[in-house]
Amino acid sequence: MQIAKNSIVTLNYQVHDSDGNLIDEGSQFLVYIHGGYDGIFPRIEEELHGKSIGTTLKVKLEPEEAFGDYDAELVNVEERSLFPEQIEVGMQFERGSEEDDADMLFTITDIAGDKVVVDGNHPLAGISLVFACTVIDVRPATAEEIAHGHAHGPHDQHHH
Repeated sequence: MQIAKNSIVTLNYQVHDSDGNLIDEGSQFLVYIHGGYDGIFPRIEEELHGKSIGTTLKVKLEPEEAFGDYDAELVNVEERSLFPEQIEVGMQFERGSEEDDADMLFTITDIAGDKVVVDGNHPLAGISLVFACTVIDVRPATAEEIAHGHAHGPHDQHHH
């Protein structure tokens, strides 16, 4: 079976940065529904379209095709008093914005005295990525998977 819209695709994959450093070892298979459901980066989905089991692919994604360019405006210095007592560098929290209803994920990158530096960029923003994969399985999606917009696990077990 070839990968087409409404196929469930299972990939064995690894992700490296452009210098060859391992970003994601792909310890679990990546399973997504093909056809614009946002389960995988659009460029990779484009490259996989029409392929079949056993196909190996390596795609270099520029930042704008992956997690976006780094945006310095998403780095803010906040008053320490705005945070709970027990915080440390690397902790993440969600914060809504007035412009839209979506919460953004921020990471604490520095704590100095009464100031806390928070960064709303994805940790991989601004980085070119090399996505290497092998197609392990392709099957038709069920009507329920199509309705939900994502693949369900074995025996239709899934979490919402």
